[in-house]
Amino acid sequence: VQLQASGGGLVQPGGSLRLSCAASGSVFSINLMGWYRQVPGKQRELVASITAGDTTDYLDSVKGRFTVSEDNAKNTVYLQMNSLKPEDTAVYYCYVKLWESTDTGLREHEYWGEGTQVTVSS
Repeated sequence: VQLQASGGGLVQPGGSLRLSCAASGSVFSINLMGWYRQVPGKQRELVASITAGDTTDYLDSVKGRFTVSEDNAKNTVYLQMNSLKPEDTAVYYCYVKLWESTDTGLREHEYWGEGTQVTVSS
């Protein structure tokens, strides 16, 4: 399974960005998809997640500004980020927990995408 993330970049405070992450390969079904972020010297933190049943979870500091969604047909998760603040600056990582098809049957596994930089600065 491979994860391909895109959508990071430089934006001014108050601006918006949309991150996307697509899972490809031997995906059987997806249990959960989400986004984490990390700044140097700090632990990686969960920003937002969405389950197969569309239950969402958000970091308190992004509630009301960020929206996580998924396209099940495309095995893709999105993170719409509005009203961005300088403190949102970080490397954002896509995360997927899924069942994948293997030669010996189904296996539950977790995958991380390569990080994408989000910089909020004037």
